Amino acid sequence: MGKKPQKEKAPKPQIGKHYQEGKKKDSTCPKCGEGNFLAEHHDRLHCGKCGYTRWKK
Repeated sequence: MGKKPQKEKAPKPQIGKHYQEGKKKDSTCPKCGEGNFLAEHHDRLHCGKCGYTRWKK
């Protein structure tokens, strides 16, 4: 009796994290363009591609 092969899980769509009813929920990077979103930290917004940082007030 061997192990059963694991079933592959279908990838979940990630578009819902960034869009809400046709509007962009998160801000995009001004240097990289529309396709790159800024990661939201507790004190800043940061682009992982170019290193742009916008500090929150």
